[in-house]
Amino acid sequence: MKRVPHPPPHRSPSLQRTGLLALLLAAGLATAKESAATATTPAAAGAGLVSFRNEVMPRLTKAGCAAGNCHAKPEGQSNFKLSVFGYDPAQDYHEIVRDLRGRRLFFAAPQESLLLRKATGQMPHEGGTRIQPGDDTYRLLVRWIEQGAPFEVPSEPSLQRVEVSPPQIRAKRGSKTQLKVTGHFSDGSKRDVSALAEYLSQDKELAAVGEHGLVEAGSLWGEAVIVVRYMGLVDICRVTQPSPMAQPAQRYRQLPVNNPIDSLVYARLQEFGLLPSEPSSDAEFLRRVSLDLIGRLPSAARARAFLADNHPQKRQRLIDELLEDSNYADHWAVKWGDLIRPNPSRVGVKPVYLLDDWLRSSLRANKPYDRMVRELLTAEGSSHEYGPVAVWRDKREPVDAAGFISQIFLGLRLECAKCHHHPSEKWTQEDYYRMAAFFSQMKRKGQGISAPISGEPEFWWYGGKGEITHPITDEVMLPKAPDGPSMPYVEGQDPRAALADWMTSSSNPFFARAIVNRLWAEMMGRGIVEPVDDFRLSNPPSNEPLLAWLAQDFISSGFDLKHLLRRIASSQIYQLSTQPNPTNVADNRHFSRSLKRRLSAEVLADAVSDVLGVRDSFSGLAAESRAVQTWNHKLESHFLDAFGRPNASQECPCERERKPSVVQALHLMNSQDLQGKISSAQGKIVGMVNSKRPEPQLVSELYLAAYNRLPAADELREALRYFSLPGISRQTALEDLAWSLINSAEFVFNH
Repeated sequence: MKRVPHPPPHRSPSLQRTGLLALLLAAGLATAKESAATATTPAAAGAGLVSFRNEVMPRLTKAGCAAGNCHAKPEGQSNFKLSVFGYDPAQDYHEIVRDLRGRRLFFAAPQESLLLRKATGQMPHEGGTRIQPGDDTYRLLVRWIEQGAPFEVPSEPSLQRVEVSPPQIRAKRGSKTQLKVTGHFSDGSKRDVSALAEYLSQDKELAAVGEHGLVEAGSLWGEAVIVVRYMGLVDICRVTQPSPMAQPAQRYRQLPVNNPIDSLVYARLQEFGLLPSEPSSDAEFLRRVSLDLIGRLPSAARARAFLADNHPQKRQRLIDELLEDSNYADHWAVKWGDLIRPNPSRVGVKPVYLLDDWLRSSLRANKPYDRMVRELLTAEGSSHEYGPVAVWRDKREPVDAAGFISQIFLGLRLECAKCHHHPSEKWTQEDYYRMAAFFSQMKRKGQGISAPISGEPEFWWYGGKGEITHPITDEVMLPKAPDGPSMPYVEGQDPRAALADWMTSSSNPFFARAIVNRLWAEMMGRGIVEPVDDFRLSNPPSNEPLLAWLAQDFISSGFDLKHLLRRIASSQIYQLSTQPNPTNVADNRHFSRSLKRRLSAEVLADAVSDVLGVRDSFSGLAAESRAVQTWNHKLESHFLDAFGRPNASQECPCERERKPSVVQALHLMNSQDLQGKISSAQGKIVGMVNSKRPEPQLVSELYLAAYNRLPAADELREALRYFSLPGISRQTALEDLAWSLINSAEFVFNH
């Protein structure tokens, strides 16, 4: 339905109908013809006119009428549909005043209006009683209908922003704080809208909030966010409740600092009374950083050498070596593939292969991140010649490209705003379709849907013409990035290039923050903003100074991805143990300890192959290829599917399931492929059996290969005891030991 032009400022009935007809109209039983017969004439001029936009709609929203479980459902409720949280008052006005020939309002007897009788429970209403007869909202609605139901008051200001005070609360258990919400209007005026605002706590155990904005601190410590919403605009109040286990400042001053990351995290930990865990052991660090940076287990020989090395800078030297390792590009290409790699059944095998090759080549060359993104955004040419064109072949329509580019490269989930105002952020449909306008002048020629193998090439280029319109108003949308300047079309200039200029600017509020947060999450197990691609006011960073410093340092490095990874891996915070202490046992937000993370499907598959010395075979890849070299999710592998490889038909970006499952446990325990690798004549186990090395050395070799550490005394003792059991041969014992190590949590998780 297209939005109608704004109605005149006010209207009033010219024909007063009473008696039985009034009751019929109120009950919705009059015919459409009779309802339409109610004419309108100008209402009496003067002060006191009630504005639907600034007064009526906020009250209906507060009453819950515009909630997502009521009339703001995608399909509406009982043939009556409102915009989510009242973000589109003009359309809501049309729905209430004009839809179904105006049956919801009765100007001759406002109290008999269907709108009021249902909301007050005088007529059957699935939503129950939302307004009490005689209260302020009821009287205002009656007065509004008496005045002819004006949409707006002449020359009235529009709401620009809302502001909650206090913006931050440092609370104590059981304390109460009243929030005040102020609306700021276009004429510079302010209005207290606290009574009509909506309040939502994102952690009710820590801080609960009542419908009138009274915040009550709970029994837990930490930080909670109170989201305040009014007329589609949002602000937040951050509630901090310090831990009762406050630590002396001296303890934090004595902690080791490798780079500014450590100081910024320590400051946050001190605020909550958290102490960091002890540093990780050399074995833990070696295994962790190798898996994180290159996706590969160190060999037993490398582990033995690292553990024996006494150089004070050996950890830093290891980080530098890993970042130059040839496996680096393959490992990180898998992660980027999850974000941008399309389905080859739709896009074609060759375009997907070329895109994957472009990714790996860019990462091998350590191409600056801003340049990589610019090349993707402005890609032109044949899908059979230039890899990045595959992205546009997949996100063919401007409206699809807008949400995709925003989420991947800006960390903004604008998808909600495609259909309505974002429920917990300031983004509107106008923001979404202005972003889509950057991609409206692209042209294409060739086969759009790919044949199963590769099909014909498709050519993409900047065409110089094209526009996109708002789906409701039909207004032509001009390019404008979220919170960015308006960028009108310039003849001869690809709008995508203007978008790339804005995105990669050092002053951009999203670009650098989005990528440093994403890589921080890959290295630390959790983003500073979590989920990593959901930056919004109501989802603030757990450590804003840390995020800001990382972003600025990344920009200063020339958008160097390896520099960023080196910074993180070199920090003391990254090198903490996973073992908690009494102060941080419940913390998983502030990086007071390392978080255990299950290995990704490809990394785990390669780890099994490295320990057992037998590689998987993948169709379309050279012999001895590793799992991280697979270039699309359709290459057959039961192991990769079991351990969370995304479904090949899933839309990018792909979310991987990180939690362990029964399927995974059963696969490791009973897989014939795994059993075949363990007992393979070409594998390491049989080679160890046939060697003349003593059994204690063989046990140590397996521990070094799987865990990158030597066995503890009790582990070695138990393994050797198993060798001596009746009926257990040397080969059986080694095979069973290898099977046990691979099936352990220590192997499947990165510590």
